[in-house]
Amino acid sequence: MLGDIFLQTWAIANQKGGVGKTTTAVNLGGLLAEKGYRVLLLDLDPQTSLTSYFGVNSDEQAFNIYHCMTHLEWDAKGLKERAILSTGVEHLSFISGSIALATIDRQLDQLQGKGFVLSKMLEKLQEYFDYVILDCPPILGILLINALAVCQRLLIPCQTEYLALKGLERMLNTVHMVAKAGKSDFIYTIIPTLFDRRTLASVKALRTMRDKYPEALWQNVIPIDTKFRDASLAHQPLNVFEPETQGTHGYRVLIKHLLQGSIKGSEAS
Repeated sequence: MLGDIFLQTWAIANQKGGVGKTTTAVNLGGLLAEKGYRVLLLDLDPQTSLTSYFGVNSDEQAFNIYHCMTHLEWDAKGLKERAILSTGVEHLSFISGSIALATIDRQLDQLQGKGFVLSKMLEKLQEYFDYVILDCPPILGILLINALAVCQRLLIPCQTEYLALKGLERMLNTVHMVAKAGKSDFIYTIIPTLFDRRTLASVKALRTMRDKYPEALWQNVIPIDTKFRDASLAHQPLNVFEPETQGTHGYRVLIKHLLQGSIKGSEAS
């Protein structure tokens, strides 16, 4: 664990793809940066969606998060000079993902303390950033375990549709399993995403979430908004690309909620 440091770390995870993990990571990062916080986004998914969002080809990067996790001898200066990239947005930086992350379980298998590699890495960067946001892979492995071990808050985006609810159940089972293994001091919040009030399926899924997870569920929603796609094509967070759109408003309400002292959510147990 990070111990007594001031770097706030949020993990964005769900064991189902296509539910808005990368969109949530980018847009929360953009809004924190807008408030003047120094934000670092980490692309922990071998599919490198966050890296692609900012118009970067992960295959062309000499150094990425894979190298950061397998070269713990690098100091803060080495990490900054080698791996940290600008998003083009003031106060918002990121470290590229890599397809090589698909082999990280094997690479770290014999390493003592393999579940705390990210903790050791981020400890070196605490004086340079206020927030770190982890865009996690949709499968249970060493990357997700590292993310849960280092985060103070877990955010679980869940598309408001039936199949996404099954992925949510798997994710919550993982949360409780990790908590029983000794890491139980993070709060998790479920975020309803891609909500379309015009469809019965979306309305029913939201009602099911509210019935099953009343304490952990954020009570607002992130709506369907075509501007999310346009912002990704422009390689910008939505608050930079289109400050007044419905999607931006949804994430503004969410960030206000998250910054109010982590009141709403459930403790992992």
